[in-house]
Amino acid sequence: MPPAVDPAAQGGVVVLDTDRLFAESLFGQALATDLQAETEALIEENRRIEAELTAEEQSLTRRRPGMEPAAFREEAEAFDARVQEIRRERDAKERALQLEAAAGRERFLAAIGPTLGQVMMARGAAVILDRRAVFLSTGAVDVTDAAIAAVDAEIGNGSDLPVPEAAQSDAAPTAVPAQDR
Repeated sequence: MPPAVDPAAQGGVVVLDTDRLFAESLFGQALATDLQAETEALIEENRRIEAELTAEEQSLTRRRPGMEPAAFREEAEAFDARVQEIRRERDAKERALQLEAAAGRERFLAAIGPTLGQVMMARGAAVILDRRAVFLSTGAVDVTDAAIAAVDAEIGNGSDLPVPEAAQSDAAPTAVPAQDR
C-alpha cells in the first residue's frame, strides 16, 4: 500500500533546510562534538608549543650578551627555522580538521539519499529543494523535521556507516562519530 500523500506537497515540491538537517541530526551532532574535541586539543597543543617557544626565545635573548655574534646568529636562525616548521605543521593539522569536517558532511549526504527519497515520496513530492534556493514558500512544504527524524532512525549517529577508503588515508582523516551520544 503506498504511503499517505501529504496534501501540502501535492504540488510536487518540498523544501529542506540541509544545514539544519545536518546540525540537528544525531550524525551531525556526533561529528560536531568530535571535531570540537579535536579542535580544543589542537588549541591546547598550540598553547603548549607557544609557551615552549616563548621560553626558548627568552633564553636565547638572555644569553645573547655573552655569545659570539656568529654563534648567536646560528642559534637564532635555527630557532627561526624550527618556528617556521612548527607553523607549517600547525597549519597542516588545521587543514586536516577542515578536511575531516567536509568529509564527514559528504559521508552524511551520501548516506541520507535513500531516506530523503522516502520522505519525499511520503509527501507525494517529486522534488526536494534546498531552502536556500527558495525565494518564498509556506511552512507546510518544509520537510526538515520529518527528514531529521527519518535520518536519525535510519543512520543514527553514523557510527555504523562504512568509511570510504579515501577517507581512511592519512591525507584526509575522517572522524567516526562516537557511539550513541
